[in-house]
Amino acid sequence: MKKILIVDDMEVPLMITENMLAGQYETFCALSAAEAMEIYRKEKPDMILSDFRMPGMTGYDLQIALQNEFHKKIPFMFMTADKSDEVESKGFDNGAMDFIRKPFKPEVLLRRVANILQTVGEIQDLKKTSTTDALTGLLNKGSSEEELKKVCKKSHGALMMIDLDSFKLVNDIHGHAMGDKILIAFADILRATMHSMDLIGRMGGDEFVAFCHGVHEESTIAAKTQFINEKITAAAKQLMGEDMNIPLGASIGCVLVPQAGTDFGDLYKKADKALYIVKQNGKHGYNIFSEDAPEDTVETVATLAQVEMILAERNKEPGAYIIPFESFRIIYRFLKRTRAGYGKTICIVLLALKRTVDDGVISRRDAGERFMECLHNTLRRGDVISQNGSNQFLVLLTNTDGHHDVTRALSRVVENWGKLPESKNFYFTHEWSVLDA
Repeated sequence: MKKILIVDDMEVPLMITENMLAGQYETFCALSAAEAMEIYRKEKPDMILSDFRMPGMTGYDLQIALQNEFHKKIPFMFMTADKSDEVESKGFDNGAMDFIRKPFKPEVLLRRVANILQTVGEIQDLKKTSTTDALTGLLNKGSSEEELKKVCKKSHGALMMIDLDSFKLVNDIHGHAMGDKILIAFADILRATMHSMDLIGRMGGDEFVAFCHGVHEESTIAAKTQFINEKITAAAKQLMGEDMNIPLGASIGCVLVPQAGTDFGDLYKKADKALYIVKQNGKHGYNIFSEDAPEDTVETVATLAQVEMILAERNKEPGAYIIPFESFRIIYRFLKRTRAGYGKTICIVLLALKRTVDDGVISRRDAGERFMECLHNTLRRGDVISQNGSNQFLVLLTNTDGHHDVTRALSRVVENWGKLPESKNFYFTHEWSVLDA
């Protein structure tokens, strides 16, 4: 039930007005502006219906005082027996939502009050829509930043950047609809973790932010981190089944305010650095920013099965494994180190794509993309391929008997490349060697 505060220095009109409203609203009565202020501080009514002319502090003065104290526009409707347009104009200039002249009929008063409350509700709905994240109901990115700028300047506590670990796997394996359910559940867990006065927002995707008022102890941050990680695992199993083995969890980068500063932009960067350390040390943990803290002090809670899930290849496809050149270099060096332990021969092949006819129809780049596709589809899953420059391609044949298997693999590439229209403009040369220890 909506709350209405009625203010009138005359007791009889006050009682009459209350009787008109009491059947539909929860009413509070005050015989002075000072008394009204005390009631407002305690009850926070939805609107104030006040006599305009009162001794001492007028209704106009009351409106100004409350709005200055609470830093917001408070819905006011004034009652007055004064016929002067000046009185009405003064109230509207200060933000009054309506005027009603005494004496008034109950049905007129009820209709005017209902209109004000409906208007206030519509304004609040519009404000909520523009400030909240549609999926989770938390503050959106813009509103989070705006509020945190204010909070960090005047409050003590902990600013937290919170990432939902391995969330992409949910979308990849179970689809985006399930991903949305996990995000909603995670938002509910964050609400349960924080106090009602704390600020929580979604910065986008699986990234969240929170400000916990009065939190300075590491033990509190550790407890919140453990609670979040336990609850998201339980929620995920409830949504996706007990056999769910996606390593969902939370990584939290934290910075203490005002110890580390009061500027939100600077604090956010520090929290991000702390979060990066967590991500680099196994995820599912927390780190509190410190200028001189070592980067190996992050507590993590991931199991071996969860780590393997993070490392594993997603959406397995047939064909050779395509990787960037730098990754190819790492694998090459590793295989060189361990070459002696393999029962089979490992060979490295260099293929160079060269132009036969330059008719301007097919570019070298397009031909290279098609050649890489040809290699991927022709070679085995255990083989590794990478591109070096615009026309060179490297292949690691990891399980061969030497010359015979290399020759057979290259013959397949020649055959499949010859089926493509690009082969009329480009041919390739090759050379290969056995990978020695």
